[in-house]
Amino acid sequence: MKINKKISDTIEQFENIIEYRFDNKDYILEALTHSSYSNENKDYEFNERLEFLGDSVLSIIVSEYLFKEETSLPEGELTKLRANIVCEESLSDAAYEIKLGEHMLLGKGEEATGGRERISILADAFEAVIAAIYLDGGLESARTFVLKYMENIILDSRKGKIFRDYKTHLQEILQGKGENNIWYKLVDEKGPDHNKRFVMEVGTNETVLGTGEGKSKKEAEQLAARVALKELI
Repeated sequence: MKINKKISDTIEQFENIIEYRFDNKDYILEALTHSSYSNENKDYEFNERLEFLGDSVLSIIVSEYLFKEETSLPEGELTKLRANIVCEESLSDAAYEIKLGEHMLLGKGEEATGGRERISILADAFEAVIAAIYLDGGLESARTFVLKYMENIILDSRKGKIFRDYKTHLQEILQGKGENNIWYKLVDEKGPDHNKRFVMEVGTNETVLGTGEGKSKKEAEQLAARVALKELI
């Protein structure tokens, strides 16, 4: 397919970020194309088939890495660790770091409703990019990409201290939409003093966006922000 200059520039910008040059630009074009854009532009293939392949490529890369690095862990623990690394939240976090959402091709409706920050869209597109690199440059190129841009997620998961700052992510998205009146409010406390649970709400102006419950107010705020992100984007 002949790629117009605007899309060609978008691809080049993204290649600069991930430090990988595609010999076949059609692979990355497809990886960056959401179904909503394809529905409006019939000549463009959307990224769901690449997502399917990328999921498998990611799984073998992470599985092999954990198999070699975590030699004392049994099969069950390796499975749990891999699941934490390749989950939707982890993939969307990695996608967010490489500004994947900013370079996607989205339909007008998806664009208007915050699709560039939607967790599911980012996670799926990240897998599609993995597949595009795999098809273009082989398994070693895909492995280099995954281990480079998921390094912190993998290391934190191995150390058992994976933590995602959902509050900051939510704040960035809301402020990007021009919303600055963001609040958190304690709405309930449960249980005895030695095992108390806190329920927090997050919202803007008069609107509640999410509710979370945790062992501390900070944990409850993070969980409330996570709920808000899933509902909002």
